[in-house]
Amino acid sequence: MARRALDERSGFVRVGVLADTHLPSTIRELWPEVTEVFAGVDLILHAGDLVTSAVLDTLEETAPTLAARGNGDGRVEDPRLDDLQLIELAGWRIAMVHDLEPEDRPLEYLRKWYLRGEEADIVISGHTHYERIVRSEDVLWMNPGSPTHPHLWSTRLGTVGLLELAPGEISARILRLGESEGLRNPAAELNFRYRPLSANAGAG
Repeated sequence: MARRALDERSGFVRVGVLADTHLPSTIRELWPEVTEVFAGVDLILHAGDLVTSAVLDTLEETAPTLAARGNGDGRVEDPRLDDLQLIELAGWRIAMVHDLEPEDRPLEYLRKWYLRGEEADIVISGHTHYERIVRSEDVLWMNPGSPTHPHLWSTRLGTVGLLELAPGEISARILRLGESEGLRNPAAELNFRYRPLSANAGAG
């Protein structure tokens, strides 16, 4: 289990989120649309099933990258990869694992069996290839879907996620990467913004 902190001098952090790239497959490298969306992010989080660490090398050309080990990553040995990633960013605690399926079980069950009892404000997972942003039990649950096999369909443009974090504020988005020629992207774009009332205290 890895615990990381990022230099937050700006007080605002942008994070690229993806999962289930499954490369190489019928394509050898990530779509260029992925790095275009992630341009300017401070950190990239990959929620597993990368299959080869070359995916992390590609992402690291854009920003520092961490990954959760997926069921397809048994042979991957890389210091950027761990079963559970815990990251502190802009006052928020992020936990990332690969598989929480089914994702709608009670928080205490998921925390015990998948998060090793750890607390988190944001939980990122993959595995299902279906995009999801839900706030439940005071936790933001985010699954970015898959950029290469959305909804478990054949290889085509899918989705990635973006997190924008500041003290007291979370913005989360799922973005469609477009349409592959002759192949429909079945995924949807999702948006979520959370700003607790306490974050507005003293505002005039």
